[in-house]
Amino acid sequence: MKVLIVSVDLGEPDYSAHAEEFAMLAEGAGAEVVATIVARRARPDAAHFIGSGKLEEAVLVAEAEQAELVLFDQALTPAQQRNLERGFKLRVVDRVALILDIFALRAKSHEGKLQVELAQLQHLSTRLTRMWSHLERQRGGIGMRGPGEAQLEMDRRMIGDKVRLLRERLARVQRQRTTQRRARSRSNTLSVSLVGYTNAGKSTLFNALTRAGAYAADQLFATLDTTTRRVWIEGAGQVVISDTVGFIRDLPPTLIAAFRATLEETVQADLLLHVVDAASPQRDEQIVEVNKVLADIGAADIPLILVYNKIDLAGYEPRMERNEHGTIARVFVSAAGRTGLDDLRGAIVESGQIAGNNAFNVENI
Repeated sequence: MKVLIVSVDLGEPDYSAHAEEFAMLAEGAGAEVVATIVARRARPDAAHFIGSGKLEEAVLVAEAEQAELVLFDQALTPAQQRNLERGFKLRVVDRVALILDIFALRAKSHEGKLQVELAQLQHLSTRLTRMWSHLERQRGGIGMRGPGEAQLEMDRRMIGDKVRLLRERLARVQRQRTTQRRARSRSNTLSVSLVGYTNAGKSTLFNALTRAGAYAADQLFATLDTTTRRVWIEGAGQVVISDTVGFIRDLPPTLIAAFRATLEETVQADLLLHVVDAASPQRDEQIVEVNKVLADIGAADIPLILVYNKIDLAGYEPRMERNEHGTIARVFVSAAGRTGLDDLRGAIVESGQIAGNNAFNVENI
């Protein structure tokens, strides 16, 4: 699908990284980007976000390039989206809807699909007025996966009923996860969760540690569904390691809420391995974004080790670093090159012992 990207520079210092990330999101959704319009503003325009003058310019570009869809790299209000669709006479998809679309495309498990549908319906419930004749002729494509156009014809009551049903189903899934965690707790098994910014290499590291075959690719949100494996680590015995969904800046709140059951695996972990792309120029900002989400889901106080991955691309050597208290704080590895993994396993053993976690009592394993 041919798309026009409207990129809005609001004066943020990391605008370039934000714009590049959005282009990757668009490509990950299957878009063919035919043009990009950059709008520089001190603040969003209340009616059109980019202002009427810039909208006229963007409309001409969209017509010249025969764009079929317009993507905005910011979140739009329902009124702004409605006004923009009138101006472009095309469907307009904002950052939130694009991320939800990618999640709908990538979710494979029953639970993941339920969570995405719930988030989509919650987002849709605020935009039921965006029914225009030019949209009725369109089928499928970016921003229309999952519930689809049939859901657009539902009234708020019907959507509310569907949301309640999905929440009930997800509650059952959450109870099942709780039962599984209790079983692991009774067996005195350490629980470790991999967290991090999307495309930091969590799934590749997960496969390297567990010899699993979890899907891994150089794209945003390659993995959505939590994958859990048991692995034997010398000095620790059986350890349960979970690979979780990647985070991203401005992750839609509805998506965080919908994925609460999956993220419970993170909240209930004994140890978090925060995987960082050591080769990314934005790694520090990405660390901050992940920490924000961890705080949002109540996981900020769980023991955590920063795992700097992709050191082969960054020019670093494998090593461990300790903080001022002598506790392991950072481990440098290459999951793809299988270097530094012994240091990481040692860090898992030591961190569990220092925490004095009962789940890490070797004598009971």
